[in-house]
Amino acid sequence: MDATTILAWQQLRLEAGPSIEQMKPNFSVHLRRRTMRGDLVDSWSMPTSSTCGYGAAVRAAQSIKSEPVAPTAWSPKFTRIGNLCISALLMMLICSQSALSAGGSGKTLHYTSGGPGVAIASAGFDLADVQSVEQLNALPPGMKGLIWLNESSGVTPRFIAKVKPFIGNPRLFGFRLCDEPDITGKYHSPAVSPAALKAETEWIRANVPGAVTFVTLMDMGSFEAPAFMNTFNPANTGIDLFGLDPYPVRGKAFDLDFIDRTVEAAVAAGIPLDRIVPVYQAFGGGNWKTRTGAAADVYVLPTPDQAKQIFARWATYSPAPVFDFAYAWGSQNGDIKLGSASPEALELRLAFKAHNTAP
Repeated sequence: MDATTILAWQQLRLEAGPSIEQMKPNFSVHLRRRTMRGDLVDSWSMPTSSTCGYGAAVRAAQSIKSEPVAPTAWSPKFTRIGNLCISALLMMLICSQSALSAGGSGKTLHYTSGGPGVAIASAGFDLADVQSVEQLNALPPGMKGLIWLNESSGVTPRFIAKVKPFIGNPRLFGFRLCDEPDITGKYHSPAVSPAALKAETEWIRANVPGAVTFVTLMDMGSFEAPAFMNTFNPANTGIDLFGLDPYPVRGKAFDLDFIDRTVEAAVAAGIPLDRIVPVYQAFGGGNWKTRTGAAADVYVLPTPDQAKQIFARWATYSPAPVFDFAYAWGSQNGDIKLGSASPEALELRLAFKAHNTAP
């Protein structure tokens, strides 16, 4: 399967359930369907105005989950209407993905935090972590700025004072409201409410048209069972994009399936695939601690080969995200990061540059 087909398959699997896996071997073969007249047409040309719609396509898929599937043909119970519904589903997925991509250009931007513009540009990054107008205006030509606000209490005077200086600046891409807001207040204090983030997003949308809003999400579950249910999503916050940061390279494991588990949990919590920003692990060591299963564990700097595998796994879900996020460029907790001077970091930087500059 190519990346587009994989995207459609992953979304269908998430909605219809794991038992639809029996159809995977034939999925890409059957992307071309016959119309009601029997003419062969390309699935991607089907109109998005189909009355079947997304839910009907999923129901059509669910209705045949238990039927035996022939090696080269769909089950007879999968009717022509079902075929048209699946075509409409795939088309809607692709269209919605491209509509959100980097201002409609279809070009994925590449973001990293904690690095100066000139330095990160040398590794192919074109979206910078910015906190002041002076920093934004000093970025290299062609680079945009994602403003770090660190605000999650609603539209306060401090929030407005931070946002206002950027209004009308052509170098502005958007605002990163906060990092891993905690709806419970148990891990990060104070607790953050969806209503507060929704108020911030609506104020930005009204006063800074075209600016993107973004947060990274806190995983409220575990390595084995990530969870985002009843936290933050587009419906209760209005936020445009949500970063997911399943870091798979650890002292005790290198588990790419952690990415799968995390994406599936986010989609189940109401975050569509086209609203997800992949956050790539680009750090290791230092004083960061985590848990893998029941055991205490540490993060390990990915090798270039591991980074390529991370890129490839994420591409099965987000082949063309609005932007992706390498965490991080600058060291924060005694760790080795992408911007470090160690030989390992320099090798990893080359892998990210190849990813960022690929056609």
